[in-house]
Amino acid sequence: MRICLIGAGNLATQLGMALTEKGHQLVQVWSRTQKSAEELASKLKCSYVTDISLISSDADIYIIAVVDTAIESVLSKRNWSDILVVHTAGSTPMSILGPYCKNFGVFYPFQTFTINKKVDFDQVPVCIEANSTHNLNVLKELAQSISQNVKLLDSTQRQQIHLAAVFACNFVNHLYKIGEELLYEKGIGFEILKPLILETAAKIVEQSPVASQTGPASRNDKITMDKHLVLLNNHPELKNIYKQFSDRIIQTPKKL
Repeated sequence: MRICLIGAGNLATQLGMALTEKGHQLVQVWSRTQKSAEELASKLKCSYVTDISLISSDADIYIIAVVDTAIESVLSKRNWSDILVVHTAGSTPMSILGPYCKNFGVFYPFQTFTINKKVDFDQVPVCIEANSTHNLNVLKELAQSISQNVKLLDSTQRQQIHLAAVFACNFVNHLYKIGEELLYEKGIGFEILKPLILETAAKIVEQSPVASQTGPASRNDKITMDKHLVLLNNHPELKNIYKQFSDRIIQTPKKL
């Protein structure tokens, strides 16, 4: 397919590269800044623009990969006519496209992305939705060309998995940061936690989070938990987080 990428950030970069590798033709990249547009266009060997009104009309599908709050601003700056336009956001409903486009949908790769870390899309869930059967089939074909894990999900379902991802990815990453800070206080490097983090993640592949849960709260080991709380006396916010997490683990049934 001939594809125009609207955006040049983390997702746009990784998605553009994956699509190119699978034989799709990236005809153009748009970004607000020339530097980011030029850099991505160079990687994808295509042209670029920084003015929405100058976006090419010669593409099969237009993929909007910008922050959620900028989607409507992008849509409002061009007449999209009959061309197929999709956004890539988890928590933004497909209906946001309706006032601006006749053919529209959602193409949401469910993964965390950074510009300089290549992602193997083969097992990345790609969640799709469209306003017609024809458009859904187009998106399904596109998704299956880069991933073996394509999901047909509506906007409500997609919003729920995005919420779950915030807990399972974004919040967990911030907890890594808290762990790093606590180690730093005693002159210990974060490297010591990495084998533990990797083993914890690996267990989830084989069993449920409930079955994988370990630690003092899972054993209701109040003596150890009290010792930890003393160590957190100078960190009242972390002390509160520790208590809330521990209470939640203690109260969680051992089976769903």
